[in-house]
Amino acid sequence: MHPILESRQRLVFYLTAWLPIGVILTVILERGLSSWLEAILVAVPLTVVYAFMCLSAWYVCLAVPMRNPSLLRLLVTLFVASALSSLAWFTLGEVWVLGVEPWLELPGLSERYTAQFMPMFANGVMLYLLAAAAHYLLIILAESRTTEKRALELQVLAREAELKALRAQIDPHFLFNSLNSISALTIVDPQGARSMCILLADFLRTSLVLGARQQIPLADELRLVENFLNIEKIRYGQRLSVVRNVDPGCNTCLIPPLLIQPLVENAIRHGIAPLVEGGTLRMDLHRTGAAMEIILENPVDATRVNTQHGAGVGLENVRSRLARLFANQSAVTISSDNDTFRVRLRFPCVESGESA
Repeated sequence: MHPILESRQRLVFYLTAWLPIGVILTVILERGLSSWLEAILVAVPLTVVYAFMCLSAWYVCLAVPMRNPSLLRLLVTLFVASALSSLAWFTLGEVWVLGVEPWLELPGLSERYTAQFMPMFANGVMLYLLAAAAHYLLIILAESRTTEKRALELQVLAREAELKALRAQIDPHFLFNSLNSISALTIVDPQGARSMCILLADFLRTSLVLGARQQIPLADELRLVENFLNIEKIRYGQRLSVVRNVDPGCNTCLIPPLLIQPLVENAIRHGIAPLVEGGTLRMDLHRTGAAMEIILENPVDATRVNTQHGAGVGLENVRSRLARLFANQSAVTISSDNDTFRVRLRFPCVESGESA
């Protein structure tokens, strides 16, 4: 369907644009006809009719697009179409005049109108060419919007593919470390290994459900982290303690699944595990306005902090996932002082019903 006819507002705007054309046509016809009344009787209906006839230029423009390499074909097609349209327009005017002349008792109107053939024909050709130019502009704008839409769709698909690939790297990594822990416990603590297997099964079952989503509430992620910590506490016992400070306003913020768990895993594996006495993992989650901040701190061996900590894929995946979801609105900061290692995440707090 013609794009102008698809919307009532577009049609009204289009017909309004023809009002000054009707005025000009009335002035031109008044010079060849006997009165302003005759000029108005002829010009007004013919302007409305030709406004709709010029809509056919849309299909001519589609048949011979501007990108067509044959300029001659383009010019010939437009000239022939405009000439035929103008002739048809003038002929319809003849029919209208022949009907109006006896009805309104305007003798000689048809002869006077016929004498206006050349100015009417020239104006018809010019108006049709202007309509064709306007339709070419509509086609270019429509193609531009389509191209932008396709580019955006491809960008979204590429981002989703990258996020899925990054998330796929996390699950095997976590499973590999957990199985290693279970293997170590089978010798020194068989009952602990059995409990750890049950907890791991529950954790994986839940993570499969939540991991299928693009984003989950922070509260769900914290429950996953709690399950993970229960698994690790079986392995490390009293050597591992956790201090949590969670702002309730953060619970409804949406985050990518398994975002915090890799950070907790890194903190334990690279920070607390190498220490004979173990240590305390501190988690601080708070919300400041529209931004959410997550801070994780853990003790480390000062001699190993620059070479060992953060070597796994977990931290890099967190950085990449946030960058792809929130672009320059997210930040991942890593710092250390003496025997403390700190990871700080900052990104917009998007709640259900909003878009990142």
